[in-house]
Amino acid sequence: MLTFLRLFFFLTLLLIVSGFTECYKPVTKSQLPEHIKTVAVPAFQNNALRYKIEHRFTRAVMDELIHRGHGLRVQSDREGADAVIDGVVKTFGFSGVLLDDKGRARIFEVTITAAVTVRDQHDNRVLYDNQNFIFRGEFEFANDPRNFFNEEDPAVLRIARSFAESIVSTLINGFGVKNDK
Repeated sequence: MLTFLRLFFFLTLLLIVSGFTECYKPVTKSQLPEHIKTVAVPAFQNNALRYKIEHRFTRAVMDELIHRGHGLRVQSDREGADAVIDGVVKTFGFSGVLLDDKGRARIFEVTITAAVTVRDQHDNRVLYDNQNFIFRGEFEFANDPRNFFNEEDPAVLRIARSFAESIVSTLINGFGVKNDK
């Protein structure tokens, strides 16, 4: 009886373990086409007329590609690249969302709209296109004017990092990447 029980538990365990082998598949490679080894990220255009905002977004996308690109080479020149990420910062706006007891805005919301197109240079086709990326972030002013520190720039940097993470995740994981020819 004891050997029958052991055999039953062993077979049940074997059945359970073998049934779940396909459930977990770690992401080990990029969902980009196999021939893409070099990605160019030329400087984004600045239609928002905000000082150096395009440099922050371009740098954030390049840093994120280097960090999570699974061996992709990143360059700023289109020449010799397998894919190109073109971007335009379309609008930049901020508005007060919370007022203090004296009617002054204490918390501001920054809204940035951008357009991104990823083009395969080899096949001359668009891999990804989103003309209306909207990102928002908040920053707060101190109550005391003596402790004033402009939080707008750190808020823009946070939004640029969030933007870059979204773009690179979309490309690496293949969400929204066009596979048809």
